[in-house]
Amino acid sequence: MSNLHVLDFVVIGAYFLVLLGIGVWAARRDKALSSDYFLAGRDVGWLAVGASLFASNIGSEHLVGLAGTGAASGLAVGHFEWIACFMLLLLGWLFVPFYLRSGVYTMPEFLERRYNSAARWYFTWVSVVGYVLTKISVTLFAGGVVMHAVTGLDPWTSAGVLIVITGLYTIVGGLRAVIYTEVAQAVVLITGSMALMFMGLNEVGGWSGLHARLPADYFSMWKPSSHPDFPWTGVIFGAPILGVWYWCTDQHIVQRVLAAKNISEARRGTIMAGYLKVLSVFIFVLPGMVAAAIYADVRAGAGDTAYPTLVTRLLPAGLKGLVLAGMLAALMSSLASAFNSCSTLLTWDVYRKLKPQATEKELVTFGRGSTVILVGLGFAWIPFMKYVSPQLYIYLQSVQAYIAPPIAACFLFGVLNKRLNGNGAMSALLTGLVLGTARLGLELGKAGLAPGSLSLWFASINFLNFAALLFVLCTLILVVVSYATAPPLPERTADLTYWTAAKSSPAEDDPTKRRVNIAMSVLLAAIVGVLWIVFR
Repeated sequence: MSNLHVLDFVVIGAYFLVLLGIGVWAARRDKALSSDYFLAGRDVGWLAVGASLFASNIGSEHLVGLAGTGAASGLAVGHFEWIACFMLLLLGWLFVPFYLRSGVYTMPEFLERRYNSAARWYFTWVSVVGYVLTKISVTLFAGGVVMHAVTGLDPWTSAGVLIVITGLYTIVGGLRAVIYTEVAQAVVLITGSMALMFMGLNEVGGWSGLHARLPADYFSMWKPSSHPDFPWTGVIFGAPILGVWYWCTDQHIVQRVLAAKNISEARRGTIMAGYLKVLSVFIFVLPGMVAAAIYADVRAGAGDTAYPTLVTRLLPAGLKGLVLAGMLAALMSSLASAFNSCSTLLTWDVYRKLKPQATEKELVTFGRGSTVILVGLGFAWIPFMKYVSPQLYIYLQSVQAYIAPPIAACFLFGVLNKRLNGNGAMSALLTGLVLGTARLGLELGKAGLAPGSLSLWFASINFLNFAALLFVLCTLILVVVSYATAPPLPERTADLTYWTAAKSSPAEDDPTKRRVNIAMSVLLAAIVGVLWIVFR
């Protein structure tokens, strides 16, 4: 705590008071209806949708991971952030109309309507286990690294305090509290990170000074196909598949657009979030590069401490508190999103499925109770944080590449092709599960595999290239099995695919709003394209 001045505590305290006020306001809104507790009454405007999408995505693992990878290898990791801009446009323009018109609460529920109940059960439990093993656990691990480096507090203590605070407003206020606290968190996170970026660049002598201190390839985003982490083949063909799964089908992201007032507001929110994602490379990756340029210990291999190192060594009193508040914002928004989304899945796809006659009050009560259980699981994880090594952290992140392809295929082609059916979907999902699990197991035991063996080759494929190959295979299985079996019943496609909805659904936008959304989308795509050319 010696790193902090009294002014820093004032800033952090003010931040928590603002969050408390928002949480109290949300808690006083009527929560008798499940739609209010789980989807904020479906009346959220585009500004809140966009800010919430950004804040729920940016977690402590971004502050640790993006800055750390930036310190180790430069701008190339930013591909994931800029590809996300296109995925957000895909969410807004392709998926949002189907999701909102269907009236679903969860993504597994949509998968059931489009395919069958087996697909719903599969996606529900894959999501729940994934949230517990990756989102909650990795957030706590990365948060412990950040908080310990900045405040000196024991990681267990820091994680416990944050879990309690986040759990309280999530349990009491539901999604409305989560979304509107995320608006405040997004403002603090962006403001603090931009201040850190500008002060870091000033310290290193500006852009030219940064160039002079780092290898030239740090500033080139496009790497050869043989690159171990970011081959251009994986970036072009693999990363978008992970993006479709994460941005267009993952409950903790899509739940924000499900809460929007209408299709136009949801779409505008996704476009706004895309513009915010453009900033991520500059306010998260770039500070890591600055830390590597200034500090020898970061350059020597302590990349995961790049972001907190800049905060503790560079920022003055007060501003340090603001950036620390931004870190807290990232921690809390990630945890709150995971808690609320997992609670929604357990309530809507498990409890309500097993007890369809449940009342609105029972649904909300179960939702709050399941959040309490998740908070408890978070506490239970704390003693195991010391066993999480950076290598395991990488494995946890790569899990996304192993579960995403079959899910992305089923959603993407499910709304584009009305002939695909539940048999094809389950065949693709189970094939992806088996191959993804096999890849993870072989990767964990790669040291014991025989040189030159097929199993070693399978375990050594770059995870982005593996995602692309698995996506192609699962898509083929989805199509072949679907066309080899009976077509889906009409209710499985009615207003749930592009071709069936195009004939029966009225236009959702007025012409002026639609033109503005189109123009802003084209401009966003152009900005990303120019940036890719500049940093080629």
